[in-house]
Amino acid sequence: MLPAQVNTDSLRAVINSKRPYEEQMEAAIKLVQHFELKHFDSTLIEGDKALKIARRNTDSLAVAELKRHIGVASYFQGNYEVAARNFYESIAILEKRNEKKRVAPVYNELAKLYRKTRDLDRAAANYKKAETIYRQLNDTGGIAMILNESGVVYEYKKNYKEAISRYTASLKLAEAAGDSLSVSYSLSNIAGVYVIEKNYDLAEKNLLRALAIREKLKDSFALALTYSDLGAAMNAKGDYKKAIDYLTRSNKVAEGLKYPELQSNNYNELSAVARKQGDFQKAFDFFMIRTALRDSLMGLEKTKQIQELNAKYESARQEQQIQEQQNKLRLQNFLFIGIAGLILLAGLLANSQYRRYKLRKESQLQAEIMKQQEMSVKAVMQAEENERERIARDLHDGVGQMMSAAKMNLSAIESEINFTDTGQQQSFEKIIQLVDESCREVRTVSHIMMPNALLKNNLASAIREFVARLNNKTLAVHVYTEGLDERLDSNTETVLYRVIQECVNNAIKHAGATTLDISLIRDKDGISGTIEDNGKGFDTINQGNSDGIGLKNISTRIEYLKGTVDFDTAPGRGTVIAMHIPLKANN
Repeated sequence: MLPAQVNTDSLRAVINSKRPYEEQMEAAIKLVQHFELKHFDSTLIEGDKALKIARRNTDSLAVAELKRHIGVASYFQGNYEVAARNFYESIAILEKRNEKKRVAPVYNELAKLYRKTRDLDRAAANYKKAETIYRQLNDTGGIAMILNESGVVYEYKKNYKEAISRYTASLKLAEAAGDSLSVSYSLSNIAGVYVIEKNYDLAEKNLLRALAIREKLKDSFALALTYSDLGAAMNAKGDYKKAIDYLTRSNKVAEGLKYPELQSNNYNELSAVARKQGDFQKAFDFFMIRTALRDSLMGLEKTKQIQELNAKYESARQEQQIQEQQNKLRLQNFLFIGIAGLILLAGLLANSQYRRYKLRKESQLQAEIMKQQEMSVKAVMQAEENERERIARDLHDGVGQMMSAAKMNLSAIESEINFTDTGQQQSFEKIIQLVDESCREVRTVSHIMMPNALLKNNLASAIREFVARLNNKTLAVHVYTEGLDERLDSNTETVLYRVIQECVNNAIKHAGATTLDISLIRDKDGISGTIEDNGKGFDTINQGNSDGIGLKNISTRIEYLKGTVDFDTAPGRGTVIAMHIPLKANN
């Protein structure tokens, strides 16, 4: 880590000077590194400025390095999708340049992200990639870091023996290298296992040793984590006074760092402490603060929505200006007619010139109106996608994790209950099964609402994955695709994915169909698709409001892609939806 006394003003002076590019970029990266674990907003702001400089000079290695630091800051702000995108872009550049020493820590950061989202297999795979590179480079510091980080994966898998083994091996390597910061992280992780095993005295001993190291290093970020860990350990031990003291200290540091996720976790622990002490009002107050902080983690999405609302406002303002221009044109029309009545030849000439001018202006106005309407539709659709993503994350990270915790708690107390007969035990097992099914249902709903499959696969694969997640035994869905192996424009893929979702949901909710055939074919003219079911159909003229809204959504999305859509249906004979997106609209 860089020393805390880095002079940010001198670094900015170098960046804004006329010095050679290499000196400017070196200063820019140092500035971003300085803020990385101190002030996440500043990391993103300075990182974006530095990226523009690096791209202007086609410096791909600098771009990769900056994207890594931007990814780390986004991760700690809870914006995992942005973090993952930056990590993957950094890895792609560094792998292409065969920069093993630089790519290894990026694999480590990506693994931590997957570990955070509990995708433990992907986390382990990325840790393995990083460890393999560090061993090839004979980098003991890197090996120690990976052993420490990957131990958490085994801890989450409840393989505590392997977790302790990795933490201890990391600790020995760090001590041999004299790396006190790494020693403190190993001690914290070992303490975490001791808390799980309810060995609170050993946990406190290791955490206090880590705290002494971090206080000596004056590492604010690491101190905030250690205070939080001590607070959680003391809460579990039942020493509520110490728990409150440590958690309050952690919150004070986290607030200065603008680290809302850590504050949210701390207030959750404080709520639990107050509840155990019987102070339910304070427990509720802490819980509400924690809820508000979790909402703040969606700040970037909210900012985007505000920007979209601003775009709509600007669109309306421009339409008003257009109307004023049209009024001016009408006034000019009267003036030209008056002149034409006084001077016939001059009037005829002026009228001819005016007509050409009017046609040109009307054409420009019509084009501007179409452009503004398209921007408005795009803003609404983007806002809808953002809201879907927010709800999906809330389901996955909030309800999903609470359901998983409920299941673990039920499983944990099962062995402690003395069942009087087999009927009671079977009823208890059914409760666990219901909670488990609820967990799966929450995950399914969150994945359907937010098409993460489009981040990893093409449109065809994403649709098949969506269909595979459907839990409807009465509806057989058949999917046929052709020519979609190559990726389309991301916006086009998202729109078509939502159209397919809407059609499938209509077939399930309203049509009463038993079969649904989906076909998507891409050729030289564009993309053609049909969705056909054998349901009860409907009257397109006298349909209900809900159906009308569904069809309007489909039509609006297809029109946004400059495409066409037709509905062929009648009561009692099923429904066929045919659409065509011109190839030009996808480019």
